[in-house]
Amino acid sequence: MFSVTCIAPVNIAIVKYWGKRNEELILPINDSISMTLGTNELCAKTTISASEGFQHNRMWLNDEELPFEEDSRLMRCLKGVQRLALMNGSQKVSLSWKVHIASCNNFPTAAGLASSAAGYACLVFSLARLYGIPLNEELTTIARQGSGSACRSLFGGFVQWHRGVLDDGRDSVAKPIVSAQHWPNMHVLILVVNDERKKTSSTNGMQRSVTTSQLIQHRVDKIVPERTENLKKAIEARDFQSFAEITMKDSNQFHAIALDTYPPCVYMNDVSHAIASFVHTYNKTMGTVHAAYTFDAGPNACIYVLKENVAKLLAAVQKEFPNDSIDSSQYLRGLPVSIDSPESNIEKYANSATDNPINTAAVHRKAIGMLNIQPKSLLKYIIHTKVGDGPCQLSDDNSLLINGLPLSH
Repeated sequence: MFSVTCIAPVNIAIVKYWGKRNEELILPINDSISMTLGTNELCAKTTISASEGFQHNRMWLNDEELPFEEDSRLMRCLKGVQRLALMNGSQKVSLSWKVHIASCNNFPTAAGLASSAAGYACLVFSLARLYGIPLNEELTTIARQGSGSACRSLFGGFVQWHRGVLDDGRDSVAKPIVSAQHWPNMHVLILVVNDERKKTSSTNGMQRSVTTSQLIQHRVDKIVPERTENLKKAIEARDFQSFAEITMKDSNQFHAIALDTYPPCVYMNDVSHAIASFVHTYNKTMGTVHAAYTFDAGPNACIYVLKENVAKLLAAVQKEFPNDSIDSSQYLRGLPVSIDSPESNIEKYANSATDNPINTAAVHRKAIGMLNIQPKSLLKYIIHTKVGDGPCQLSDDNSLLINGLPLSH
């Protein structure tokens, strides 16, 4: 029996991927750019064992066995990596042996936190390690066929997924822009509003948008190409002001496309909009852009902020969205940070948000109050992380399988 155990990171899109030109090969209609998050806070973990004694391919996700169907995305990834192994002449593990796969996430699944991207990236990376294939661009084309965004999670730092033009998808690959070490003080606060499974999956939402949105083609043709180039320049120059503006504008446009879809796809809720308003008010009060939000296909906010500004921002978040559990490790998760801040601007922010409620989070908080939601429960928890590296292999004592079966068995 041969086994490998690996972890792979979550990535959050800055220029969003939304819509496919080929559903089967998962070919996107536009380029996208993402930031890879630290695996200590958010990752998928996968163990793959191969043995001559296994009778069938089997898969467990979070201890629940899933069907391993011949036409599934899972099988497509397995066959894709095995095909590469055959081409490369890898003899480390026999390609005729069946595999057992166990995977888990250390964060909520299907809640708009890119769990499928991390999961399929980890699957493909683990298979590559099992069969002795080095990380390369061709592996990103395989991960893409599991979950589109998974191709970006095969690299750390900032990554661009090129849409490509070929019908077979050979040029639809992910390539790193810069490593995590290029902008090491780029941090993220993930404000988790709802970690339950979303009502409209990204797959279904994309399909509806491509066929019904009248705005989406304008985004593809006119907006994304220029925005992508400008964002890459901002990343390379570590220009947070430009980075923040592009990030928030693209998030807003993505959700405008979702609402232009018929019937509309509604991913943000009242609390999400309150967070967006809060960020704009906070930046205005601070006198410069200190924070930038982005929302994927879900209500949870990812707020980019430089390391030196994390404590001040978190103090303002606590003032606007108070929670009695702020000192609990279950509420404030991830990288340690103190929320104590003597900065007078925090008090200035609090007064500004109170005295000038127009276009601020106060408007949304009032609306939320009408829904009988307790103000101190608007955020379920906060995850503090930063730009991180790509997948890596762990030692055998981290395995999720014992003799080919999950630990729970």
